[in-house]
Amino acid sequence: MPYPAARAPLLTLPLVLLLSLPLLLAAAPARAGGGWAAAPSGDGRPSFYCEGVPGAVLQDTVAVTNRGAEPLTVRLRAVGTGLRVAFAGPGVLAVPARTRAEVPFTVALPANARPGDVAGGIVVRDAAGRENAVSLLVRVGGPRLAALTVERVAVHGDRITYELVNRGTTVLVPQLAVHADGVLGTVLDRAPRTLPVRLAPGRRLALDEPWPDRPALDAVTVRLTVTAAGAAEATGRATARFVPWAATAGAAAVALSAPAAVVAVRRRARRPAVAQAESRGAPA
Repeated sequence: MPYPAARAPLLTLPLVLLLSLPLLLAAAPARAGGGWAAAPSGDGRPSFYCEGVPGAVLQDTVAVTNRGAEPLTVRLRAVGTGLRVAFAGPGVLAVPARTRAEVPFTVALPANARPGDVAGGIVVRDAAGRENAVSLLVRVGGPRLAALTVERVAVHGDRITYELVNRGTTVLVPQLAVHADGVLGTVLDRAPRTLPVRLAPGRRLALDEPWPDRPALDAVTVRLTVTAAGAAEATGRATARFVPWAATAGAAAVALSAPAAVVAVRRRARRPAVAQAESRGAPA
């Protein structure tokens, strides 16, 4: 069940120690080894779940049960990107033998948090290195917005590169259509198809599109059109010139060699005339 937002962080809440608990509890938490376990406090929930709007402070409680005959010392920490978790009291907890300790904690949602689910966990670790991790799911409320852009479109050889950016608050599965026009008309036209990616909110993804049959000689404009459920159509463009440099270099070599051949022919034709003039003693 969801837990309501608190008005302020509960960092001053006392630790609740339930002394001399019987070994048979109504809902025993999963064991971590060493005769102790950690679980959400309450009615046998398998994991933590809370929800609220950006800026809210949510609260829950983790229970650490020491079933052994010796005192237990554990450390508590939170894991998960973007989760701001604070425990009541210090991060090191001493639990007497056959005792359950309940530690309240708060989850502060940033004011600019994007609506959607954020996954993390509460990890409890004993002195021997044994850990018990309990999953934590935080659902951030707010308007759901689908927004997608296609950026940095470029043509590199026989590939078209581009980037997709999810600028909304929902996970998107984009569709891509590719079109290119050359000097004499359309040279590439691919119908929309679903890309094998799931784009999370705020994520930027670099992709490329193969173009093995591109023109050898042309000036083209490439247009990528991207759509996703609920999002407006996005378009990105790039221009490119294709020149067969090997053929061009060969033609240039032929063009440069033609004048040289003419000069060589003229020199060979002039040599007999010079020889005859010299034999008659006349200047050439």
